[in-house]
Amino acid sequence: MSELVFLLEEASAREMLTGFLPKILPDSVIPRYIVFDGKQDLEKQMVRKMRSYLVPGARFIVLRDQDACDCKVVKATLRAKCDEAEKPDALVRIACHELESWYLADLAAVEMGLKARGLARRQNERMYKTPDSYSSPSQTLKRAVPGYQKMNGSRAIGPHLDPDNTRSSSFSAFVSGVKQLVSTSSLQASNRPITKKKKNAK
Repeated sequence: MSELVFLLEEASAREMLTGFLPKILPDSVIPRYIVFDGKQDLEKQMVRKMRSYLVPGARFIVLRDQDACDCKVVKATLRAKCDEAEKPDALVRIACHELESWYLADLAAVEMGLKARGLARRQNERMYKTPDSYSSPSQTLKRAVPGYQKMNGSRAIGPHLDPDNTRSSSFSAFVSGVKQLVSTSSLQASNRPITKKKKNAK
């Protein structure tokens, strides 16, 4: 496999992934990003975008926020669209409830990325132990770090996120899913029979 194609609802997710993915992807895998203008645009256009992406061996990962929706319903809807696009092996992951849940789960990364001194030591406070349970983690992060902005913040925090952090179940599911997809695809590629080139007839 040479390419992982990420279908994202917003540009801030791309900014985070650009810094984070080098920690979990081998050098042989190239991440590509298709960024949509929100959730509705993602659901409207993803089938067409996936069908028209013709790079051999490319695999797809769909990532969007849960927000106030039912996580199972959102995932089922996206899963059905992957099937419609004839990409049944695509990986679908939902950030519960927002991407900022992943940041609240790793305050050390936020402290390093945003230069928010002393923030990491608050990680054991009750409100930061289970960030996936908060309906508006972006507001919680803004209160902890006044002036936080999604684009610049995601760009700054991404390179510092710990892939082994398990405080956010949705982050752990995303990381493990990406690793498994890469591992499985690489294994399948390595097991392909080698076809010898025929010698030119003299």
